[in-house]
Amino acid sequence: MSLICQVQVFLNNLSAEEADAVKNALEPDNVNFPEGLSLNIEKIDNELVFNFEGKEDMRKLIGTIDEVLEHVQVVLKVIKKC
Repeated sequence: MSLICQVQVFLNNLSAEEADAVKNALEPDNVNFPEGLSLNIEKIDNELVFNFEGKEDMRKLIGTIDEVLEHVQVVLKVIKKC
């Protein structure tokens, strides 16, 4: 039996510019993901939806979600200072 976990994270109340900046900043990192992990980012109006999927090793999935959210936080802090 294979364990698969899917997690959705919603970021709302973003301006169109913030949503685009976050999505564009994270897309280059969304390649060569570790085996068993995937991330899809959708922009719906001014909301971002992060779709994570992990197979087997849930620690990797949790670590990946944490890292992506840290990157989101950095992007938002940087664009707010500009």
